[in-house]
Amino acid sequence: MAQALPLPAAAPPRPGPAVESPVASALVDSGPLLALFNAGDHWHARVLAWLAAHPETRLVSTWPVLTEVCALLARRIHNEAAFDFLRWVQRGAVEIDSPEAGGLQAVLAISERFASLPFDLADASVAEAAGRRRIRHVLSVDADFIVYRDQAGRPLTSVLWA
Repeated sequence: MAQALPLPAAAPPRPGPAVESPVASALVDSGPLLALFNAGDHWHARVLAWLAAHPETRLVSTWPVLTEVCALLARRIHNEAAFDFLRWVQRGAVEIDSPEAGGLQAVLAISERFASLPFDLADASVAEAAGRRRIRHVLSVDADFIVYRDQAGRPLTSVLWA
C-alpha cells in the first residue's frame, strides 16, 4: 500500500536559477494532485520537480477534480490523506474555480463534443474552466488531455508533457 506523505507546504521551494518561460496560471487535473500526496505514485517525483521549478505558477482546479482526488486518496491510501489534501488546498495551494451559472451546460457541451473519449467530468470541468478563464496551461499526467481545445480551436498545453 502507498504511504501518505508529510503535508506539502502551500508554496513549493523556490528553484536556484530563474525559470525561462514562466507559466502564470495552470489548471490542475486529478493525476498530479494524487501523485503529490502519494509517494508511491510513479509521477510523484516529476510533479514535485515541476512545482519546485515553477513556484510562481498559480494552480487552479475545479470541484469535480477535488472530489475525485479526495475519493481516490481515501480509497488508495487512507481518509487522512484526503484530509491532508483538503488542508493543503485550504491554505491556498490551489485556487478553487467557481463556475458561472451556465457552467454545467458548457461542461455538457464539451463532453458531447469529445464524446469519442471516455466521459470524465473532472477533465470536462478543467476544459470548461480553461476556456472561460483563458488559461491554456494544464498540469496533467494524461498525455491525451491535449485533445481538448479552447474556443478558438487551439489545444491546451499540458506542461508535464512539454
